[in-house]
Amino acid sequence: MKKILIIHTGGTIAMSEDRQTGAVKPNLENPLHETIMNIQAVHIDVEDFLNVPSPHITPSHMITLSKRIDYCLMDQGYDGVVITHGTDTLEETAYFLDLTVQSNKPVVITGAMRSSNELGSDGPHNLISSIHTAMSDSAIDKGVLVVLNDEIHTAKNATKTHTSNIATFQSPQYGPIGIVTKRGVFFHHSPTQRDQFKVEELHHKVLLLKAVAGMESDIINALCNIHLDGLVVEALGQGNLPPETIKPLKKLIDRNIPVVLVSRCFNGIVQDIYGYEGGGKQLKDMGVIFTNGINGQKARIKLMVALERTRDVQELQKIFQQ
Repeated sequence: MKKILIIHTGGTIAMSEDRQTGAVKPNLENPLHETIMNIQAVHIDVEDFLNVPSPHITPSHMITLSKRIDYCLMDQGYDGVVITHGTDTLEETAYFLDLTVQSNKPVVITGAMRSSNELGSDGPHNLISSIHTAMSDSAIDKGVLVVLNDEIHTAKNATKTHTSNIATFQSPQYGPIGIVTKRGVFFHHSPTQRDQFKVEELHHKVLLLKAVAGMESDIINALCNIHLDGLVVEALGQGNLPPETIKPLKKLIDRNIPVVLVSRCFNGIVQDIYGYEGGGKQLKDMGVIFTNGINGQKARIKLMVALERTRDVQELQKIFQQ
């Protein structure tokens, strides 16, 4: 019999709606505890790790959770772990765990868009689908998986695409890698590789900045005057920036502060194509680090983790091309 651990961290999946005010708030007791009572052929343990809304989740929480998962999978004999989490920052926690959890056993993260007592609450169904996924031998060696709305996504590609729709989690470039049905769990794709880092603590401050038309130099100049270990920029199109941003970015690079480039588009990758001022070719020649399709919030997570290994720009460029 499989042995699965459910780790609750809070979020909408663990909240209920106040009937008088309509406000959705955390419960003192997780309403999901009753959901798992009727699942057969599996031993389930439950741990209330946190009970916070996902905007309250920090990298410190993430690294503590990562260590807890490895301990339970590698030392306590669990066959898989399911994490319940608020959806606002679910993709960031999922990707952090994908980068740092050392075990190859199934780790599944799920959430809900509707609280426990709302009509059509999706939390219980998502939790059951996630448990079945964690029980599946086919989920081994696939990294951290995001399971909602009967779809299985990789942590690297899944992103929240809608503020309230229950089908909010999508993988824009690649789609889900599997589905959950009444008959079982089925995978139709597999990740070709997975980055893994052994991280004990996080010591580096990394900020995320979004480029816009006519962006001035002021905001990046301001960043030059604060403590900063790395910067991720969501650039325009294939990886281009307004010309006013180039000089202050060069100041950061000259101070050996890594600048990582992603696109603000949710499909495609950044490339050093355009040769005009602020174009991708100029940025690449300056030493800006180009990524391979991840979004800004995940690039920030990856840079925070990668900086624990190296500050060498060439090594970081290799890491971000994987």
